[in-house]
Amino acid sequence: MKTSFPVDGIALDRDSPANLHRQLYVQLRGLIERRVLPSGHALPSTRVMARDLNVGRNTVIAACDQLALEGYLAIRPRRPSVVMDLPTRPAVAEQMSVEDANPLSRRGQTMLAQPYHHGRPGMLAFHPGMPDPDNFPFNTWSKLLSRRAKFAHIDLFGTYHVKGYPPLCEAIARYLTASRGVKCTAEQIVVTNGAQSAFDLLARLLIDDGDTVWMEEPGYYGAGSAFVSAGAKLAPLRVSNAGWDLDPPDVVPRMIFVTPSCHHPLGITMPMEQRLNLLHMAETWRSWIIEDDYDGEYRFQGQPIPALQGIGASNRVVYVGTFAKILFPAMRLGFMVAPKAIDHTIVSALSVSGQFAPLLTQAALADFMNEGHFTRHLRRMRRLYAERRQFFLESAQRHLGEWLDFHTTESGIQVVGIFRDICSDRAVAEAALQQGINVSALSIQYRHGTQQNGLVMGFAAADAQMTEKTMQKFRTVLQSHFSRMNNPG
Repeated sequence: MKTSFPVDGIALDRDSPANLHRQLYVQLRGLIERRVLPSGHALPSTRVMARDLNVGRNTVIAACDQLALEGYLAIRPRRPSVVMDLPTRPAVAEQMSVEDANPLSRRGQTMLAQPYHHGRPGMLAFHPGMPDPDNFPFNTWSKLLSRRAKFAHIDLFGTYHVKGYPPLCEAIARYLTASRGVKCTAEQIVVTNGAQSAFDLLARLLIDDGDTVWMEEPGYYGAGSAFVSAGAKLAPLRVSNAGWDLDPPDVVPRMIFVTPSCHHPLGITMPMEQRLNLLHMAETWRSWIIEDDYDGEYRFQGQPIPALQGIGASNRVVYVGTFAKILFPAMRLGFMVAPKAIDHTIVSALSVSGQFAPLLTQAALADFMNEGHFTRHLRRMRRLYAERRQFFLESAQRHLGEWLDFHTTESGIQVVGIFRDICSDRAVAEAALQQGINVSALSIQYRHGTQQNGLVMGFAAADAQMTEKTMQKFRTVLQSHFSRMNNPG
């Protein structure tokens, strides 16, 4: 079959990062698949095609060779290449059938419906939970990474140490024992790709479809999303400034999720009486407690409160921690302390899920901790964040106090402001985002009944100058938002 070669249908971009032969291959394949170049069509010689397209002949040869390898072309010695006779493709329906309208499974649809809040590069103020990037010792970190990378072929090259790099597990165990009052050995430490990875893994290990999880309300949406996606039903464990309401749910929970050292997002600390009562309940019900100690290190009055896991002799608590707030989130390293009852299951579960963390990063972090950099950095950040917290609260009261009532607590690197008047906190958060201000709506932390509208705002990543400038901008956002609400016409 004789058909002219559609030179005008091929456009090669010399400024594109893609190689010219790759561009030509993709476009020729598209012409063949759309039957612009039909079966049996003989292409011009590679020399003629190169001339017509103003490219080197080797570029054309490389593209044609790849098409021949994939079965689109038949290359014949001293004769033109010919388009192969391909099966007829079914016509694409104008509309998807009812069955195909949602390609996701029910579990996939559940995951898609979960709330989330992500950061954006360059938008540090006032991202909740974001540590300060300017004061992290990146020079030291890069040297440690580089040093480890030189010898990665020895014990960091393969899929080794699935539960965690042993020197890092030992360093974490020492730190938790001394600083957080956790009772553990290095063998119980499991290094994960952040805390969220630990929640997902624990949900799949410990929860069956229909099991009840007693979840703080308001409570960390990320953990709740992992449990719901694993098939759990959430029962609200109400939390207010008065503490945790331990009135039992209607159904005995398989799991209880708490943030006792620094409640997320309210920032309060669970009193000892409530801690002991919660442990007693878990033992009586044979329920698992997941203790998320995401911000336990940052307490600005007195010493950090010891972890729930270290109280008594309970073997029902799984302690989960993260380096995202102390070091930086993109490190993607967290850990959990696995009780001996489930410790033997972890390697298999990690192997199935593929959630074990990169060994090179773990090795560098082990050096960072063992050489004293971790302790010095944490001590320095506590002082810095205490100053920033005080300035943030004073600035917020001046600029935003007309609309928001701020909860002052003594722990964590974020604060909650409750709106004085009825409004949509999600709409406010979106309006702030359009102005480069990253805050999170408080309402996404609720899943049952009445929710409070407010904002969760981080103060750690913004210095005084940035805080003051952003507060002034945010005041304008709130003025505009409430003006439109009060004068809708």
